[in-house]
Amino acid sequence: MRSIIFLITFLLSATYLTAQENTQSIQWMSFSEAVEARAKFMTENADAIQQRKVAPKKIFIDAYTNWCGWCKKMDATTFKDPAVVNYMNQNYYAVKLNAEMHDTIVYNGHKFFNPAPKGKKGTHTLASSLMDNKMSYPTYVIMDENINRAAVFPGYKRTPEFFGILTFFGSNEYLRYKEQVEKAYDIQQKAGQK
Repeated sequence: MRSIIFLITFLLSATYLTAQENTQSIQWMSFSEAVEARAKFMTENADAIQQRKVAPKKIFIDAYTNWCGWCKKMDATTFKDPAVVNYMNQNYYAVKLNAEMHDTIVYNGHKFFNPAPKGKKGTHTLASSLMDNKMSYPTYVIMDENINRAAVFPGYKRTPEFFGILTFFGSNEYLRYKEQVEKAYDIQQKAGQK
């Protein structure tokens, strides 16, 4: 009888820990899945969006390669942090984009692909387009609610720095910052003309 109770307790604990692990990971998707999820959200919430009650999530893209050591370190550290996981899942469609994959992606009337023959490394044209051909890994691309590129950040990021980037863009603080910079620039331009 004790062994049955032990076995049941063990199985329940393992199930609980597995469930906890599943909720503690970023819900990664492909670029196409993120675009589809956004389109579905837009359709299902058209009235609320028009009334500015809700907005679609931004898209976060982790451009990586299979051979990239710093990419693997991001996966093992920063992308495992509970605050990062929760914020990412709540505010972004999180995309893993293998910059050397050979899948074709059709987006916005354009075909993106890897021109290298299968079995050879080459750069996927979506990755090179998003990163302005500045290929270093990992690189993170943040796209706004309208799927316009808002920012590109190359390199491994420790949790505090990375969380700051996520919240700066996720909360739209970057728009307020841009507005303030433009106002300050206009003031300086006018002062210089006098």
